[in-house]
Amino acid sequence: MTLERIFDEIGHFKRFQACLYFAAAFQVIACGIHYLASVFLAQTPNFVCGGPGNITEVLYGNLTASSLEDILPIFKAGTGPLVVTTGGGEHWQLSRCHSATRINPQPFTDTLYTNKTVKACEGTFVYDLTEVHQSIVTDWDLVCEKEWLAKLCQPTFMLGVLIGALVFGDLADRIGRVKIMMFTSLCQFVLGVSVALSGNYYIFVVLRFLLAMVSSGYFVVVFVYVTEFAGIKVRTWTSIHVQAFFAVGIMVVALTGYLVRVWWIYQIILSTCTSPFLLFCWKFPETPFYLMARGRYKDAQALLDRMASFNGLKCRLKVEDLLEPEERENGTALLGQEEERPAPSEKKLSILSLFGSWRMAGRTCTVWSIWFIGSLGYYVFSLGSVNLGGNQYMNLFLAGAVEIPSYLVGCFAMDRIGRKKTCAPALLLAGVACMLIIVVPADIDALAIALCMIGKFAIALAFALIYLYTCELYPTIIRSLAVGSGSMICRVGSVVAPFCVDLADYWIYLPQLIVGILAFIIGVLTLLLPETLGRPLTTTLEEAEALGREPIKTNSTLGHNDAEDGLEMNQHEAKA
Repeated sequence: MTLERIFDEIGHFKRFQACLYFAAAFQVIACGIHYLASVFLAQTPNFVCGGPGNITEVLYGNLTASSLEDILPIFKAGTGPLVVTTGGGEHWQLSRCHSATRINPQPFTDTLYTNKTVKACEGTFVYDLTEVHQSIVTDWDLVCEKEWLAKLCQPTFMLGVLIGALVFGDLADRIGRVKIMMFTSLCQFVLGVSVALSGNYYIFVVLRFLLAMVSSGYFVVVFVYVTEFAGIKVRTWTSIHVQAFFAVGIMVVALTGYLVRVWWIYQIILSTCTSPFLLFCWKFPETPFYLMARGRYKDAQALLDRMASFNGLKCRLKVEDLLEPEERENGTALLGQEEERPAPSEKKLSILSLFGSWRMAGRTCTVWSIWFIGSLGYYVFSLGSVNLGGNQYMNLFLAGAVEIPSYLVGCFAMDRIGRKKTCAPALLLAGVACMLIIVVPADIDALAIALCMIGKFAIALAFALIYLYTCELYPTIIRSLAVGSGSMICRVGSVVAPFCVDLADYWIYLPQLIVGILAFIIGVLTLLLPETLGRPLTTTLEEAEALGREPIKTNSTLGHNDAEDGLEMNQHEAKA
């Protein structure tokens, strides 16, 4: 591309780009925070139906206490009755969602009593506040018949992620990347604090839904932004490592959750920890690719001069040199153009174009499957890490930390052994790790946690790789359509993931079983995909179908560079 000459002149990743990159990626931490914050916002502590007033004695097994709060830390639902007596001499049997008055009670005993009057709890519950001091569950009694409301928090958030990516991804192409980044960053701060101040559950869910939209919007647009400021030599690294900042956000959630056990204080801290970004985001320049595409040549020239000066170089490049031959005929008149021209119309292609032949149909189904299991596995491992035993805060922290070496390994492997030979083993490893978690003895928490981290490492690697791999598997005429449709499938996986995690209520290892089977099957199918390392980007369907039929020309340096260039305008379909 002609515009790639910009980076040959002013550097692929020098001081100007590095400063913008780390500043823009810093706010991605907030995206990781809000995506996983519900892990501790909606914690359900141990609880029991609140008995009558004036309780004088509590009996549970061989233990007695003077109040329910004293016995709750050791109470386990379904292991036996929790019996209380009142000052009036009444005996009550209490469970999580029911209470029963004993009729003509025998002497005070913990044995099951059948002659009793049972009734459902009427909004009076007693919670064990030793671990969780205050959550939305304890504030609004989201237990028993309202338990589904607590479980609905994360799926509704992920639905907002899906809609936000669609809305703000389109707006960023229409009105510019920087305006959307500024708006979504400000809204993340305002809505994040507003969530903490919400007075009831329904306001809480609506605000979280809006927060999901703007968080997803920023995450989508920042991929485009950093990609359009990075040269082709570093584009793979810069785009993939944006996700490392998302992983840092997960670690911040774990640390804050450990230190702060009151949900609204926890939410305020999480929402304000990246607020310094608001002080300088308004100084961000628009990308040269966007300025040139919209005909803002004077602004583009000013930006090139500024970038070169900041990088300690002299800018010899003029925007006229970046124009296509037919546009260059207008000469310097274009440089003085002040009005922004509308984006050129593009030919709309049907999604059926991805299924133009049996070969392409099979490829599309496999690629979509990778997108789906990548997202599903990523969030199942992240959200489910707190259910593995041991310290839930440390588990979540490790689930975020393990992603960083995953991206480093992925960048090296995909450029050395190939995309397919990196993606397929990663999915197979994730599947094996899930199966091993199931067979590990329940009392060996450390081994189960280690296997979970291996699974998260592998699935994060495959998930990061699939963006570039999809770009290289499809020809130019349907490349954006392929990445866009894959991204939609991935968001379906993120919506399904919270429901999959909740299946642990029926069997603790059911989420791992589902992810493990799917990851292993899809990993095997990935082996059937063609390798794209060292291949030039295809332009026609015939060329795309021919991928894998001929031996790879390893000396095709140009092809490899062009393959990386396929990431340029497609990274905006980011993980969400």
